[in-house]
This record gives sequence, structure tokens and C-alpha cells, in this order.
Amino acid sequence: MTAGATGTDTRTKLLEGALRTLAEHGIAKTSARSVAASAGVNQALVFYHFGSVDELLAAACRYGAEQRVARHRDRLAAVTTLAELLRCGRELHEEERAGGHVAFLAQVLAGAQTQPRLAPATAAGLDLWTAEIEKVLVRILADSPLGEFTDPVGLARAVTGAFVGLEMYEGVDPEGAERAFEALEQLAALAGVLDELGPVARRAVRHRLRRTEKVQGGA
Repeated sequence: MTAGATGTDTRTKLLEGALRTLAEHGIAKTSARSVAASAGVNQALVFYHFGSVDELLAAACRYGAEQRVARHRDRLAAVTTLAELLRCGRELHEEERAGGHVAFLAQVLAGAQTQPRLAPATAAGLDLWTAEIEKVLVRILADSPLGEFTDPVGLARAVTGAFVGLEMYEGVDPEGAERAFEALEQLAALAGVLDELGPVARRAVRHRLRRTEKVQGGA
């Protein structure tokens, strides 16, 4: 094994150690020592490879998001309706929570409020998810009556924000989070009804939406 390969392996161990430490112990107890212990390496290597604990955590945010998005990309690419997107989102949510990734997200979001170096990396990680959701929305809204009146870019960010909020909310009010998920599914079902309308009904819906848009624009 080359020295370069060994260095890459050590960086990966530290990144994965940081992810585990944050999820299991929280940001307050995440240190060079605790991460190194989780990674099974000397704590001096944290500073050799990343310069500081903050830089390691920022890199771990990006690394973790890249790993999770890559894992689920094919599943998201197979989504064809809003209802499927929400169903997929709930399944991913359960898998991510069981794997400790929701706990990790909660910790980095909390840390980003007081540690400025974490904020850009956290945002970049969320943007990876948003980009995948945006691709799905562009595809499924293309032939929908809603597509003409919906901004997929903004909607993708709204979906990401909603799921992040629900993931945090579920930790303190599981029943309330469940009702919120059900409400979103009801909205998706309504969108599905629109997609099943015939040509005449679709034109009527588009006409009504245009009138509503004009009224709101002139308000």
C-alpha cells in the first residue's frame, strides 16, 4: 500500500469517526481525542489531515451528505409522482433515523449556529439533497397542471426545509410529526388527482390558476 493510499484511508477513518462521534455523543463531546478514539487512530492525525476539529467536522458534513445522497440517488431517480416522492421521503427518513444520520444532522445544525465554519459545510450538504429533489420535481411537474405555476427550485428548498424541520420536530413530538407527514401526503394525493384529469378539466384548472396568479400579482 502506498503512502498516499494510507493517508486517504486515515482521512476516511477520521471522517467516519467524526460522523459516529457526533451522532452518538453530540457536538459538545466531540473532540480530537473522541474522534480519534472512534476512528482508531492517533489524535495528532486530526490536526495533520484537517488542521483543526472544526475543519474536520466541516469535511465530515460534506462527506456524510455525499455518501447518503449517492446511496439513495437511484431510488429518487425512479420517483414519478409527488405522492411517490413523499412516500420515498418517509422511507428515507426512517432509514436515516435508524442509521443515526438524523441525530448527526441535528448536531451539525445546532453546531452551525455557534461555530461559523460549520455553517457553509452544513448548507452544502443540504444542497446536495436539494439538488436531487429538484431533479425529481422538474421531471414530475413537467406534464402536470401545477408545473406551469410552480418553481421547482424554490419548491425543492421548501421540501428540504420541511423534512429537516420534521426530523427535528419528531424528536420532541412524534405524534405531531406524524400528523404533519400525513397532511403532506394528503396534499400530494390532491396533486395526483389533478394529474389524472382529462384534457378539458386540465385546461379549466390551468385557466383558474392563471386567474388566481393574475389576481395575486395585482394585489
